[in-house]
Amino acid sequence: MSQYLVTIINKTNARFFTLSNPPPLEHSGPSLVEHQALLNPIQSQAGRELWTSSKSGGNRGTTRQSHGYDDHRQSHLKEFDRRFAHTINAGITHFIHTYPIQHILLVAEPQILGHLRPILMATLPKALLPVEVAKDLCNLSVSEIYKYLLDQQLLPRLAKQAS
Repeated sequence: MSQYLVTIINKTNARFFTLSNPPPLEHSGPSLVEHQALLNPIQSQAGRELWTSSKSGGNRGTTRQSHGYDDHRQSHLKEFDRRFAHTINAGITHFIHTYPIQHILLVAEPQILGHLRPILMATLPKALLPVEVAKDLCNLSVSEIYKYLLDQQLLPRLAKQAS
């Protein structure tokens, strides 16, 4: 039943899951299986590791007055997010070619969804356009993610689980 690809994303990592059926003797129903996790190396770094100065926008002259300037950190951070979105797209494409995926569920922070949406629209087949959920679930365990998605009716339930 790995027809479902569930991708949970925030600014620092992306987790890829498929929905799988258990062996016939188990009665627990389908479950999420985590296959891969990607780390955004830029967003996981602290400010001092990423920038030469920890504070932007001010420089003291000899008269002790502050000179305001913009070092364009926000545009750099947006570019890092766009690059991470391309990496996530490559991961999704890999799963589409590896598994018989028919449904894609994309759970991510709204900013990441904004970067991913145009990339996915351009690269995915029209039949596989993802269902989007604007929420950060990356820090939850697999069972908590599965329970949340079932409660929101984003994943199918088996007849055994209906009770």
